Amino acid sequence: MKIAIIAHNEKKPDMISLCVRHKDELEKHELFATGTTGRLVSNATGLKIKCMKSGPLGGDQQIGSMIAESELDLVIFLRDPLTAQPHEPDVNALLRLCDVTCTPLATNITSGEIMLKALEAGVFITKKEN
Repeated sequence: MKIAIIAHNEKKPDMISLCVRHKDELEKHELFATGTTGRLVSNATGLKIKCMKSGPLGGDQQIGSMIAESELDLVIFLRDPLTAQPHEPDVNALLRLCDVTCTPLATNITSGEIMLKALEAGVFITKKEN
């Protein structure tokens, strides 16, 4: 599977913790991330991650393009709903693309846990199987 991970600044520690807990499963998949998130997670876990640009510099749009082209199977985007984001239109476009393409999307730590546990259990259903 191809999995994208993205986290707003205040959620980066949560993303690192999530990826540490699920490292054994994540290393079986092809991982993509926005720049800073990818670098931090890779440094903390040793996971191989293809890093895009930082979110505000176009990384969200790069991942959005992958979603639009059906190149991703899962997106874990830990959003900070309490902080205004300067690139909010890009964030909203990415979320909309996941809905339009039926790409599974986790937007908080709990939904991320559920998605990764389903993946580990072998019960994760991709849009190709629907």
